[in-house]
Amino acid sequence: MPSLPKLALLALAAWTLAGCRIDMHVQPRLNPLAKSDFFPDQRSARPQVEGTVARGQLREDTYFYTGKLGNNPGDYLPFPVTREVLERGRERFNIFCAPCHSRLGDGEGFIPSRGFPRKPPSYHIERLEKAPLGYLYGVITEGFGIMPDYSSQIPPRDRWNIVAYIRALQLSQHATVADAGGQPIPSPAPRFLEPGTGATLPRRRPPGPSVPGESK
Repeated sequence: MPSLPKLALLALAAWTLAGCRIDMHVQPRLNPLAKSDFFPDQRSARPQVEGTVARGQLREDTYFYTGKLGNNPGDYLPFPVTREVLERGRERFNIFCAPCHSRLGDGEGFIPSRGFPRKPPSYHIERLEKAPLGYLYGVITEGFGIMPDYSSQIPPRDRWNIVAYIRALQLSQHATVADAGGQPIPSPAPRFLEPGTGATLPRRRPPGPSVPGESK
């Protein structure tokens, strides 16, 4: 059996360790936005030190983040337009914009069809076809009318990708056969070998002559 001194030593050690643990858990601190008597303004949440910039928030390229040159919207993209840019823009557009503006950009999206109080304008009206690219970027960033801003949902790079895709949508309304590389305009509707069941995707038929009895 352990001797009495050893038991006393173990009890002292356990008590000491328990005391340290409590001291680490219950220590001086302030809840967020709690009152503090230490600072003259009594605010525990302190503003950033003047002149400091958080990592990733330097934002030296003002046009990239605002779409403006001075107080006016610019009319160029801050990076080259590539296939990848347009594909990314189409993906983000279909997620964030198409519910109201439709995938064609004509303002006939699903939400207006369900009784939205004001239908958004078509991107294909003259005013918006002539609008600077920076204007479209600014509307996404700041909102317009009853349209909320999307600055928290869509990062700046993706906003520009969407702008590039919107301009591509607008140009598509006036495209010629030469612009489409000889493809017919409008493109023919896809043809299917099987229409799909809802649980399975339809199977598209390769380009070529029609086959009697195939799904269209």
